[in-house]
Amino acid sequence: MSFDRVAGLAESARALAAGEVTSRALVEEALARIGATQGSTASSLNAFRIVRAEAALAEAEAADLELAAGVRKPLLGVPVAVKDDMDVAGEPTAFGCAGEHPPVAEDGEAVRRLRAAGAVIVGKTNTCELGQWPFTEGPAFGATRNPWNPEHTPGGSSGGSAAAVAAGLVPAALGSDGAGSVRIPAAWTHLIGIKPQRGRISTWPRAESFNGITVNGTLARTVADAALLLDSAAGNHALDPHRPPAVEALAAVGRDPGRLRVALSLKPPFTALPARLSPEVRARVVELADRVAALGHDVEEADPPYGQIGLAFVPRAAAGVAEQVREAPFPELLDRRTREAARLGRLLAGAPLRAARRAEAALHRRIGAFFTTYDVILAPTTAAPPPRVGAMLELSSLATDRAMIAACPYAWPWNVLGWPGVNVPAGFVTGGLPVGAQLLGPADSEPLLIGLAAQMEAELRWHEAWPPHRPSDRHPGPAPADST
Repeated sequence: MSFDRVAGLAESARALAAGEVTSRALVEEALARIGATQGSTASSLNAFRIVRAEAALAEAEAADLELAAGVRKPLLGVPVAVKDDMDVAGEPTAFGCAGEHPPVAEDGEAVRRLRAAGAVIVGKTNTCELGQWPFTEGPAFGATRNPWNPEHTPGGSSGGSAAAVAAGLVPAALGSDGAGSVRIPAAWTHLIGIKPQRGRISTWPRAESFNGITVNGTLARTVADAALLLDSAAGNHALDPHRPPAVEALAAVGRDPGRLRVALSLKPPFTALPARLSPEVRARVVELADRVAALGHDVEEADPPYGQIGLAFVPRAAAGVAEQVREAPFPELLDRRTREAARLGRLLAGAPLRAARRAEAALHRRIGAFFTTYDVILAPTTAAPPPRVGAMLELSSLATDRAMIAACPYAWPWNVLGWPGVNVPAGFVTGGLPVGAQLLGPADSEPLLIGLAAQMEAELRWHEAWPPHRPSDRHPGPAPADST
């Protein structure tokens, strides 16, 4: 196989099964590419918090023995990464926070399932503190940068996973999405980002993450790779409260979605602070809608009846921060904005949180009725292109909220609803910065959204574009030692 371009997830799995390459070779190359991009300089991507060099090489050698013995698993021997809010046995889970965190004893359920599928976890990717913001920076690890333009953020909070995949350090990665934290960095790094139905990929050892608004999802360069990773990580722990019926995501990639009724929704959901869609982002999303229409779908402008959905989001998010802060081993090292969010969360954790949870059923009925007229919503993923590194790092809580809402007002309602959404690339704006659009559907609609995204990808070939700022595949730097 050629290494002019980093092979994707499915292609790597196929080549391993065919004996064209070894897992050790793939993992060594991934570690070398990671090593060439780690660090705190303005040209470093700095996508990883933890690099499992020694452990990953040992796991690769074990995978090669299984492959030689004829064992076949969906991801046997393929290197992947996971976000540093997920437990990997023997490694700390810092979740963007400063301090020397102790190693955990067991894999989280999503990681356990990836291992069962044969994947080699090469490392844990950077995320902002407790996943709160659409940038990936902080005193604990520095700044993670966007491979399309390192002066800009890859987004957040799954920015490390997005940067790693966009730059070709790994073929795919897991992230988590509590207010767009998979879809936003996918949009800003030209990737597919799948936010699945709540419970599709377990968040165990948390029965619910951030009171059910946060789910685990996948980032990859192609729809098929994102779907394959979803199938491999999907499933439930015995104590999970949300257990949606199984879907076959990868099988949907080659399936004709039929003629769909698509609602182009450009109006931001109601927020207490103003949000305005950038003209450049609007133009890219409208152009994408035109391409969807050219594929034979019926597209018209229409906005779902969101109403005051924000009232159902804030208590769940803030109370979730308060819960995380209570468990933090080094609370004195937390960002002042985190401590302020936790104080608000403690105030909202009683009756307001219960009311917010009860409101979900009514929102399902009201917004679900929209899907009797339309099959899919096509909306901007963000209102603006990625900000510059450092633009939000030192802001006050109110200024951070204003900046977040101005840039990212579109993604979070689907976290309240718990329904699937898929970011697809929408092109580029000034400065060569990527932007994206999201396909949104009702409960258990991953196959429909994935089928449409794959149809669009076959026409638009967005995965053929690579960022200019990424390591050479032919002359990688040295492999890093294990790091934390």
